[in-house]
Amino acid sequence: MRLLELLHHGQTELELAGVTEYELDARLLLEYCTAKTRAGIFLDGACEVDPAICENYLSLLERRKKREPLAYILGEQEFWSLPFHVTPDVLIPRPETEFLLDRVFALADTENFQKGHILDLCCGSGVIATILAKESGKKIIASDISFKALHMTRKNARRHRLESQVLPVQGHLLAPFSAGATFSLIVANPPYISSFDVRHSLMPEVAGHEPHLALDGGVRGLELIQQIRDALPTVLCPGGQCFIEIGADQGAEIKKFFSEDVVGGRCYQQVEILVDYAGRERVVHVRLGQ
Repeated sequence: MRLLELLHHGQTELELAGVTEYELDARLLLEYCTAKTRAGIFLDGACEVDPAICENYLSLLERRKKREPLAYILGEQEFWSLPFHVTPDVLIPRPETEFLLDRVFALADTENFQKGHILDLCCGSGVIATILAKESGKKIIASDISFKALHMTRKNARRHRLESQVLPVQGHLLAPFSAGATFSLIVANPPYISSFDVRHSLMPEVAGHEPHLALDGGVRGLELIQQIRDALPTVLCPGGQCFIEIGADQGAEIKKFFSEDVVGGRCYQQVEILVDYAGRERVVHVRLGQ
């Protein structure tokens, strides 16, 4: 089979399987199998494909037809214009999390990058910790309950030569850190999808392949965010900031419970919901009082 014929075959197969971006996915899989660029595929479109390459491509098409995410098939995902390793042990990095980081760099005080420790909470693949380390030059603590996720964090930090700056810690939310810890900046992407939606409303790629541990935020999707809220005053230094990615319909309720009194009499002097470029509530930004 000729190269362009193989590409068109892949596009047709993925379209019939219900894959939304069938043209793009078929081409990226072919680029992966042939080690050719997009331009190379079209320039060499009339060339016959090596049978071994053709067999490999058809095998990967079958995986994508079963709605396995493209990132897991290729083993990596671009984030912040950099490549990151991903496996089914971690969520695939998404544009929403790029917005989270964009707001951190835009709104976090310079002194909060300097005076205390910085934490990537629920680090998953480690993309947040890696970018924070790369952009700030600081050491970043990266915590997650999943040992396999922390393995990916280490692998991605190593890939970008930042292993000495990214320090993995295993544990549930803020439990590994004793009261009085001096974090001046915390960035978190915790599970925030309701248990019902995890079971019934997600796309097949997500529901069938991505780790539910990193998706399921409890009955309303807010349970883990509330646990973070309750523990923050014990580990965040006065004036410290926290940025948390949230669901698009959760802003009002999250702002309400972050605005309530907290344990020990310390309160948040700033609570704001940040709206992404599509107009969706996407991040809660809080600052602890002095």
